[in-house]
Amino acid sequence: MMTRRSVNRALIATAAASLFSGAVLGQGVPQARNVVLVHGLFADGSCWSEVIPLLQAAGLNVTSVQNPLTTFEEAVAAAQRVLARQEGPTVLVGHSFSGMIVTEAGIDPKVSALVYVAARAPDANEDYTALARTYPTPPASAGIVFDGDEGRLSEEAFLKDFAGDLPPARARVLFAVQQPFRKALLAGKTTQAAWRSKPSFYAVSTEDRTINPDLERFMAKRMNARTIELKASHLSLISHAREIADLILEAAGHRHGNP
Repeated sequence: MMTRRSVNRALIATAAASLFSGAVLGQGVPQARNVVLVHGLFADGSCWSEVIPLLQAAGLNVTSVQNPLTTFEEAVAAAQRVLARQEGPTVLVGHSFSGMIVTEAGIDPKVSALVYVAARAPDANEDYTALARTYPTPPASAGIVFDGDEGRLSEEAFLKDFAGDLPPARARVLFAVQQPFRKALLAGKTTQAAWRSKPSFYAVSTEDRTINPDLERFMAKRMNARTIELKASHLSLISHAREIADLILEAAGHRHGNP
């Protein structure tokens, strides 16, 4: 039986969830001046090259972080250094693994909203690997090869399981610039969950072969994110750049690409 105190707590929680949901849908999201983009594994900062000009055309100041892919702490620090240079409200965007960076660094007071693009979104101190194991293993996992401490995707896995909806010639260019990651990076764990206090947006890739699409849906629902679904590979930021840019613009307080 619920006590009066527990009933009151439940009512307060429901009211807070309702207010937060309104913020997520764009009602009360601060208008941002800046966007900081963070890439994940098997990539570098140039993977945002299709999205950046669309955001710049809307008058936003855009920076793409060069994620060192060494340790989680160093990756977060790289994003924090870029955030420190921003003036005014900033939307922090992460693709793939860097959703963990967004989740950790997003508590920065400058960050007005978070955008996850087919990205990890763990809770504070959550074991993301254990969470992912509760869903079928995506095919790309079998394509990771290691040279000592450095890991990368094989060309076959990159073209088929990472960039499957891109023209092969474009995918091979991206394969050529993929940066290796260190094994230590995968041992990192978030200590914060910025999505619990910041308006959050999520783009699910329904044809994703790198992160299970149902896992993406679970994480988006758990954070009460404004969610879109795209019939895309893991690289929706390239194959569906306009839709990704529009979602970021919405998170920045713009509507349908207009200020």
